[in-house]
Amino acid sequence: MSAVLEFAEVTVRRGATTLLDSVSWVVEEDERWVVLGPNGAGKTTLMQLASANMHPTSGVAAILDEVLGAVDVFELRPRIGVTSAAIAERLPRDELVRDLVVSSVYGVLGRWREHYDELDHDRARSLLTELGAGNLIDRTFGTLSEGERKRVQIARALMSDPELLLLDEPAAGLDLGGREDLVSTLEMLAFDPGSPATVLVSHHVEEIPPGFTHGLLLRQGRVVAQGPLDEVITEPLLGQTFGMPLVVTKEDGRYAARRRRGRRQD
Repeated sequence: MSAVLEFAEVTVRRGATTLLDSVSWVVEEDERWVVLGPNGAGKTTLMQLASANMHPTSGVAAILDEVLGAVDVFELRPRIGVTSAAIAERLPRDELVRDLVVSSVYGVLGRWREHYDELDHDRARSLLTELGAGNLIDRTFGTLSEGERKRVQIARALMSDPELLLLDEPAAGLDLGGREDLVSTLEMLAFDPGSPATVLVSHHVEEIPPGFTHGLLLRQGRVVAQGPLDEVITEPLLGQTFGMPLVVTKEDGRYAARRRRGRRQD
């Protein structure tokens, strides 16, 4: 297998603030990663790098065998599927779902004057159906529930058949039912051998779908731990990451965490 992401001693600074500090990380093409950490841990910065929307201050960041700083990012970005709150905010609320999904082929946020053939429309329809959103195809984006919007965004991210899929806090804003529906959708993608390498960013271990293989824990821009999930999602390592003693359990392939009664860690 070849690496789709390969970061070597990557550091990102903005003024006197260090957002990422000497992060080394490799994602292989058959892996499904979850990135966990508290607010301010550097997760968003990491995703900005992985989506070729930011360059490191120092170190080497390679994406799909291309090194940032030595590649035309406008040619690289279409090979990466991304969902995030920032992208969701830019999607036109009056656009039809089918047009939002199919327009991803051209990297635009809605239909304008582009030409799409029947194969494009068939793929958009197929993706929405596979993600349980086939019935939404003729709805406008603004009429959808938050959970329905998440599924449409994932379909849009997959439309261009990306080699890397980045999901930045996809469960944010969902209620319990919406979260569980989304986790089931991501579980299906995780077990699909045709799915691209995937990185999921979250604050919560409860959002990790079965089928995900590896974990990266961040705190204050530094890597606390990384590796196979069962070696990373442990009470000591999660406690160190979130700065408090935790009780961690796993049942039916799903993790859960709660605070252990006791004194807060430094």
